[in-house]
Amino acid sequence: MDIVVFLRRRLLQVLPVLFGIVLAVFLSVRLIPGDPARIMLGVHASDEKVAALREQMGLDQPLLWQFGKFVANVAQGELGTSLVYRRGVSQVIFERLPVTSSLIAYAVMLSILLCVPLATIAAVRQGKTMDYLVRGVSTLTLSMPGFWLGLNLLIMLAVTYPLFPVSGYGRNFGDRVWHLFLPALTIAFSLAPMLIRSLRDAVIEVLNSPHVEFARTKGLSEWNLLRRHVLRNGLLSTVTILGVNIGWLMGGSVIVETVFTIPGTGSLIVSSIFARDYPMIQGIALVFGAMVIVINLLTDIVYALLDPRVSYE
Repeated sequence: MDIVVFLRRRLLQVLPVLFGIVLAVFLSVRLIPGDPARIMLGVHASDEKVAALREQMGLDQPLLWQFGKFVANVAQGELGTSLVYRRGVSQVIFERLPVTSSLIAYAVMLSILLCVPLATIAAVRQGKTMDYLVRGVSTLTLSMPGFWLGLNLLIMLAVTYPLFPVSGYGRNFGDRVWHLFLPALTIAFSLAPMLIRSLRDAVIEVLNSPHVEFARTKGLSEWNLLRRHVLRNGLLSTVTILGVNIGWLMGGSVIVETVFTIPGTGSLIVSSIFARDYPMIQGIALVFGAMVIVINLLTDIVYALLDPRVSYE
């Protein structure tokens, strides 16, 4: 089966999931006990303002009509109007989304640079001191909550020893790399234990495989073995772990952006929850859900391209 047919089948599988996300987001406001418009505006809002908001959001129409209108608007990229910003929800989200995307990409890069060498060393030194040390530290890191880790990095490296900025995003590329280092490192530390464990197991499996044993008998050096055989399989494992955990990374960005006061979609959803800006909350949930689906689809494609043993079926 060629890649075009594979993509067509995967897209058909994605559509019901997208529909489920849209339905869940739609019902999240409609199933709130009480009047959603009254909840958004607060108990002290006048009846006229509540009625105007109900009309604006279509809450005075039958539920089926509301859902049809909601789906049509989502299909056109129209996610409503923010009650706080008085602007289109999609416009505000896509202004903030590059910040979150760059933070996640930075964290992924740091985690790969950190985990690939450590996992390889632990696998090569299996059962020895370095293996136990790497696994012990990664297990300890896994037990640390993201907000606790972020706060401690902030206190130690930005307040006690002011090596990095306390908060903000920066104005140019170099400044942003500097500002986002601690937030990205926080996410990378949270991701590292899963990545190290997966990579270590993959490397051990490759090192014990028959074709690697055969290459050893032919006199191939350990470095060439690692470079030609192990790192490729490690890359496959990395792609899988990152694809599976993309939703977790986005959830982690919410905490990290709040701790470090970064103007991304993560901090936006927190402020929207406190402000009861339900159109904005709905919009961010839809965008995050769509991104998770798209990235998982891309992960499947990349994995199939990297590993010729994987069939497109």
